Amino acid sequence: MAVAVRGGRVGSGGGSMIRSFFSYRIFVSAMFTLLFLATLSVLLTSHPPHNDTIIDATGNPQRRSFLAWQSDPVKTRLDLIYNQAKNHIALVNAYATYARKLKLEVSKQLKTFDDLAQNFLDLQAKPTYRTALFESDGPVDEDVLRQFEKEVKDKVKIARLMIAENKESYDNQLKIQKLKDTIFAVNELLVKAKRNGVFGSTIAAKSTPKSLHCLAMRLLEERIAHPEKYVDDEPKPEFEDPTLYHYALFSDNVIAISVVVNSVVKNAEEPWKHVFHIVTDRMNFAATKVWFKMRPLQGGAHIEIKSVDNFRFLDSSPVLQKSANLRKFYFETRAGNTSTDVKNMKFRNPKYISMLNHLRFYLPELYPKLHKILFLDDDVVVQKDLTALWKLDLDGKVNGAVNICFGSFHRLSEYLNFSHPLIKEKFNPRACAWAFGMNIFDLDAWRQEKLTEQYHYWQNLNEDRTLWELGTLPAGLITFYSTTKPLDKAWHVLGLGINPSISMEEIEKAAVIHFSGDMKPWLDIAMNHYKHLWTKYVDNEMEFVQMCNFGM
Repeated sequence: MAVAVRGGRVGSGGGSMIRSFFSYRIFVSAMFTLLFLATLSVLLTSHPPHNDTIIDATGNPQRRSFLAWQSDPVKTRLDLIYNQAKNHIALVNAYATYARKLKLEVSKQLKTFDDLAQNFLDLQAKPTYRTALFESDGPVDEDVLRQFEKEVKDKVKIARLMIAENKESYDNQLKIQKLKDTIFAVNELLVKAKRNGVFGSTIAAKSTPKSLHCLAMRLLEERIAHPEKYVDDEPKPEFEDPTLYHYALFSDNVIAISVVVNSVVKNAEEPWKHVFHIVTDRMNFAATKVWFKMRPLQGGAHIEIKSVDNFRFLDSSPVLQKSANLRKFYFETRAGNTSTDVKNMKFRNPKYISMLNHLRFYLPELYPKLHKILFLDDDVVVQKDLTALWKLDLDGKVNGAVNICFGSFHRLSEYLNFSHPLIKEKFNPRACAWAFGMNIFDLDAWRQEKLTEQYHYWQNLNEDRTLWELGTLPAGLITFYSTTKPLDKAWHVLGLGINPSISMEEIEKAAVIHFSGDMKPWLDIAMNHYKHLWTKYVDNEMEFVQMCNFGM
């Protein structure tokens, strides 16, 4: 009974739901019908926002109804052509406006852009096209449309060609990229020119100038022509007198030797107390002796001239013993040596394996009776009296030299291979490097420290060139490590053969100026604003200097 009652309730509720559903559907259908009719009415009476504007002969816009366009497919085609023309008018006007804004010197381009824009407008305003295509409510004449389309396409083509030809002038990204490419190309040329310049300078620096060769030959010719004038003198006691001021100078350049000696003597307060020990090679030995016989030193200064071959103890030097292997490694014709790499060329300079360049490490053996000696390179000029150097207290150090480091530059890490475990263990990569060229050596302290043996030890370890490359400075930095006393920078100013920006004030204060670098003062590549500092000590009255055209 209860079930029946419940079932009846359910059935009654189900009928009510069905009636409600059908009523809802009828309501929705009615609403959609009304919405459709309203939309249709709007479409028939309104103007669409696009593709409905034309320009009449007076330039005023006119609108056409939606059905007017949709009733004829040809008119849709006309609409597309019209839009294409309108878009190109906007594009041409945009380029013309941008050109005016940039103030480009392209008056012809501006006129062309303006003419193109006007041509599009004039084309639409032609009576034939305006009447047949834009003002007529009837069917579009296809012949007129084709003619209109042809003219529009011709003008569009001209506009596109103009834009393509002049796009580079207006495309910022393209201009920026082109500028970057130009900068890169110019930089490559600059780097190549610098590399070739340095390469040429390196070749010039290690070559013997014609004037130097001429001078040596003239002096040798004089020696052969008049042998009686150039008989060797007996050694003077002053050569071994430790109370005098002794200089060591090792060079194969006669004119450079004479400039160094002349500059010392002319600036010395007591020149008769100065003794010069010159060592040269076999080829220039006779020429050097003839020079100083013909042009004796002024003020009573003393000079001793020897050949490197006179010192037989050097035969046991590891540098001399391995020089044959070094010559083969650096000067034989092979792929590594045929490159124009500046660094490679630098180390192929013969001076790096010349015994003259390594004599500085044998000063105690060369001059066993001396206590102190001043070492000078042949590319220096002395500007002041140097006797105060012998009175300096070196605090038990062996070498007195000027430091050349500043910031992170010219530290030991630049000269030694700190990837080698032995170098890394023994030395500090941040330690300051010092300069060869003007060094006061305490020979007694040198002998006590046995530094010549230290030099041999490191040279033997470096036979495979893994500790440092060729050159005497790395070997000196190792040999005199912790035994060098820094001197005041005014004693020794370097870089006159490489650095054009050294101030004249700094140069004038210096006791010794050093033409370190490739642009030596006796070469044509010397810096002109420094060269006079060297040439004023050249003996221009010497007849052979005039004959060999040194161009002083």
